[in-house]
Amino acid sequence: MSVFEVKQGTSPVILGFPHTGTDVPPAIWERLNDNGRILADTDWHIHRLYDGLLPEVTTVRATFHRYVIDANRDPEGASLYPGQNTTGLVPNTDFDGVAIWKDGEEPTEADITARLTDFHAPYHAALAAEIERVKAIHGIAILYDCHSIRSDIPFLFAGKLPDFNIGTDSGRTCNPAIEAATFDVASKAEDYTSILNGRFKGGWTTRHYGQPETGVHAIQMELAQSTHLATETSPFTYDQTKADKLRIHLKDILMRIETTALTLAQKTRGTK
Repeated sequence: MSVFEVKQGTSPVILGFPHTGTDVPPAIWERLNDNGRILADTDWHIHRLYDGLLPEVTTVRATFHRYVIDANRDPEGASLYPGQNTTGLVPNTDFDGVAIWKDGEEPTEADITARLTDFHAPYHAALAAEIERVKAIHGIAILYDCHSIRSDIPFLFAGKLPDFNIGTDSGRTCNPAIEAATFDVASKAEDYTSILNGRFKGGWTTRHYGQPETGVHAIQMELAQSTHLATETSPFTYDQTKADKLRIHLKDILMRIETTALTLAQKTRGTK
C-alpha cells in the first residue's frame, strides 16, 4: 500500500494533507499503548472537508498516521516552536502530554531513521514533484497545507483556539497578496474567529517549501475541529451541517488564492 495518495490537477493551487492518514503498520501498532491506539491527534476528516471545493486542484495526502512519523516535522528533528510544548518527528506523547507507547517500546533512533526513509521522504518527494509540475504549468505554485486540531489543548496553548489559524511564518512563506486574500475571507466569516500567525505560524512543510522568490508560495490553515466535528473526542464524528457552513468560506478562500496566483503569474510573465 502506498504511503501517499496524489490527485493531479491543473490549478496553481496544491492541497497538502500530512495528518489525515490513519494507517499504522501492524509492527508499529503493537507497540502503541491503549492511549496511542485512539489516534486522537489525527486531523480528522480534513480531506473530506476540502473535497470538491476547487476544480482541478492537486492534492497530496499522507496515508500513514503522524504517530508513525510526522510528515509536518523537520526530518532533522529541530523544534518548530523552541521553548513551547510540541510533539516531535516521531512523538512520544499525544497533544495532552500523555504517553502513546507501551513501556520499553518507544521508538529508537534506528526506528526514526527507517521511518524517515519509508514514510516521510516518499511523501515529500511526491509533494515536491507536484509543486514542480504545477509550477511548470503556471510559473507559480501555491501550497495550501490543510490541518485541524482540537480547540482546547492546555498542554499546547492557553484558552480556546480561534476557528481559522493562518500561518505564513510571519509573512515569509508567501506573497503578501496570498496571505491578505486568505485572512480577508477568514476574518469576515460570520460566526467564526480567526488569527494570522498566532500560536500556529506554519509547520515544517510551509516553511520548507514556501520560497516566494522562486515562485513557490506556501500557507497553512489550521482549523479548530469544533468547526466541523460533532465532538472533538472519540469517535470524532464529522458534522455535516457544521461542515457545509464552513465549506462555503473554505471554497471562497481557495478561489481567492487561485485568482491571486494567476494574477501574480501574469505579472511575472509581463516583466520578463
